[in-house]
Amino acid sequence: MNKPSPPTEQNTPDGTTGKTTSHSAKPQNAGQAAGYAAPEATVESAVPRQNPVASVILRMSIMQMTLAVVLIVFLWQWFDAHRQIGNMQQELARRLTEMEGNNKASQMLVAQGQEAVRELSAKVSLLEARYAEAQNQRAALETLYQELSRSRDETALAEVEQMLLIAGQQLQLSANVKAALIAMQQADEYLKRMDRVSLNGLRKAISRDMDKLRVLPNVDVPGINLRLDNLIAAVDTLPLAQDIRIPQETSAAAPAVPAGSGWQKFLHEIWEDAKHLVRIENMQKQELPLLSPTQTFFLRENLKLRLLSARLALLARDESSFRHDLQSAHEWVTRYFDAKSTQGALAAATLQRLRESNINIELPDISASLETVRNYRVSREKPAR
Repeated sequence: MNKPSPPTEQNTPDGTTGKTTSHSAKPQNAGQAAGYAAPEATVESAVPRQNPVASVILRMSIMQMTLAVVLIVFLWQWFDAHRQIGNMQQELARRLTEMEGNNKASQMLVAQGQEAVRELSAKVSLLEARYAEAQNQRAALETLYQELSRSRDETALAEVEQMLLIAGQQLQLSANVKAALIAMQQADEYLKRMDRVSLNGLRKAISRDMDKLRVLPNVDVPGINLRLDNLIAAVDTLPLAQDIRIPQETSAAAPAVPAGSGWQKFLHEIWEDAKHLVRIENMQKQELPLLSPTQTFFLRENLKLRLLSARLALLARDESSFRHDLQSAHEWVTRYFDAKSTQGALAAATLQRLRESNINIELPDISASLETVRNYRVSREKPAR
């Protein structure tokens, strides 16, 4: 015989715990089992099924629910703390990596800075050395300037004397009146800029010598030199007289045969033949022999040498030699070259004009101004001693 099951505690929906007693018992036989089975199936089909989680929550007590909530909160905090610690570790690793990279970059910058400092130090040392050298040079220049400035008038007078000496050399050596006048004008301008009353005597002496140069005739030495250069350059292109081909008559006019008897024609032919047998020439005329190519070359070169000799005579103011060389060159041009051609006529006319030029002028003495400057310097040096 089956005993009834003991009562069990069950959580109610309002949170109270109640006891339920099971009155069901096992049937003693199959008929009873079948009789009991049918009602249970009807009850189960009448009650709906509940959610397992809801059923579990319904069966839990307040204490259990509190413990469950605390456990869930603890687990959530633990997972959150673990996640934050992981994030902090990752952030820390990232920052350590960045700090390591920044450290390396800083080390490189420090190394570059040290190298730049060393270079700057070397440059500063070099600049200091150059500055010291410049200071020494400046001191030397100041000393030299002070030495020169002690006698400024003496320096000015020395320059004026040098200019007057150059003017005398230009006038005596090359008879270059224009260059001598320019040098004396520069000396006078220098004395004028000094603006000293004591230098008026020097300026008067220089002015008198400049007046002597201004009254001299103007000889265009550069122009004559240019003409001689053009003649020398044109010598190689002058046509020779022997190369002229005189046009000959293409056909001589046939003598008219007089009409008449045969004896008249015969006598006329004899007379024509006799005229060709006798030739009358002027033997007093001198004919030039034909020149070979070698002789032609030396003829042109000798003509160039004559013109160069005329240039040297021009620079030396030797009028007799100048005219003699130009006369010889003119004779050679008119004798051996074609003077009727354009180039030959131009060369002959140029030589004739140059030969008529007057290059001999009486040069004045301009040493008075130079002596005046030297005497003035000597008079200033005596009181200083």
